[in-house]
Amino acid sequence: MQEKLMEIGTAFRLPGTFSAWEELKVGNINKTYKVTYARENGLEKAYIFQRVNTFVFKNPEQVMENIERVTQHLREWRPGRVTLHYHHTRDGKNFVWDGDHIWRVFNFIPSAAFTESRDETLVRNAGYAFGEFQDALSSFDAALLHETIPDFHHTLKRYQALEKAVAENPVGRVQEVEDELKWLMQAKDEACLLCDLMEKGDLPLRVTHNDTKVNNVLFDKKDKRALVVIDLDTVMPGLAANDFGDAVRSIVNTAAEDETDLEKVSCDLHLFRCFAEGFLEPTANSFTQKEMDTFGISCFALTVELAVRFLTDYLQGDPYFYCAYPGHNLVRTRCQIALARDMQCKMDEMNRIIAECAAAYHK
Repeated sequence: MQEKLMEIGTAFRLPGTFSAWEELKVGNINKTYKVTYARENGLEKAYIFQRVNTFVFKNPEQVMENIERVTQHLREWRPGRVTLHYHHTRDGKNFVWDGDHIWRVFNFIPSAAFTESRDETLVRNAGYAFGEFQDALSSFDAALLHETIPDFHHTLKRYQALEKAVAENPVGRVQEVEDELKWLMQAKDEACLLCDLMEKGDLPLRVTHNDTKVNNVLFDKKDKRALVVIDLDTVMPGLAANDFGDAVRSIVNTAAEDETDLEKVSCDLHLFRCFAEGFLEPTANSFTQKEMDTFGISCFALTVELAVRFLTDYLQGDPYFYCAYPGHNLVRTRCQIALARDMQCKMDEMNRIIAECAAAYHK
């Protein structure tokens, strides 16, 4: 691997002498390495090398074109701030093909990262980071970006995939999940509301991150201040509500995503308020009222959508999501359904919190 990394570093014209490398066990999609070079002045400079998963991203060149446009816009919007800086080859590309894979290189940012957190300061700062990301790109034409994973958050099409898996029943599991299927089908119209509004043109397409988890924000080690949003592979046109709802889904659950004791699963309204405050502080004047009116239901919709995806994968024999044990996807499905049901009970309060936060920051 060292020989391969040295080859990639040469392609990106990195100055200095290759001195060390280590694989970073972060994320489930790409292979990531921290590579250090010794400079002539005696100092060391660290970089992140990533091998892009071309099974997930069928058009990696489009992924990298999106990243180039978005990071350039962010640098211009907030000069002097921490921004992801991707390096370029001699011919001006921000990636290289090695014959089998696409590689990219960007500067290592000294920071802290968290896979999850119950810390209200961290949650609020994560909300602010994703909100600021939306605000910074509110002046960017989303039509300039490629849809790198078509229909990624199209809940209706996720349901259609589930219905197809039920009809085909390829591994004979449908009879095990009658209760889950019944509830998900009852929730279909409510969960697909955002899709309906998008199809009608009632909600604007914006530049969205589409993977708004705490681990996609880097934080200052000392004060937990958010430094920069990372993992821009899924940046593409979408609904602002999707970013809000998916973040809430992953942050406010009082249990793990695969908790088997469903009594432990609920929506933590205190953490919900923390995230909403952070997200809406920089964006309350960027979004339309109709967009903000959908933020509450988006949390329910994105939670149901993930339940649908987990159950579809289970019915297909678990080809997509990594499973640590038999039935893991079914456990995940039940956990997301439990969270969605709790959100339904708390929807009025969630909408009230969103309205209060928006009013506090609206000018």
